[in-house]
Amino acid sequence: MATVGGIKEVDGNQNSLEIESLARYAVDEHNKKQNSLLQFEKVVNTKQQVVSGTIYIITLEAVDGGKKKVYEAKVWEKPWMNFKELQEFKLIGDAPSGSSA
Repeated sequence: MATVGGIKEVDGNQNSLEIESLARYAVDEHNKKQNSLLQFEKVVNTKQQVVSGTIYIITLEAVDGGKKKVYEAKVWEKPWMNFKELQEFKLIGDAPSGSSA
């Protein structure tokens, strides 16, 4: 059972399709808000915080102008209300070289 308000790591196999879907949503929303053209590459790490719904803190790689970069996205989801919102999307740095899939 998750502790309300506590942040915990998400197991790599737990809901991997859902996490990837949320990461793609975060990139799409960022692109709309910032008029940018990031292309989602992969999820690197995920944490979650149980609140009224769940906040997913997703570390992901995306391509920006031909260069892979690492971003952190916070997506708030309340599935029972069909609610999803990108709360934060920030650049962390360049992706490590040799991290191709």
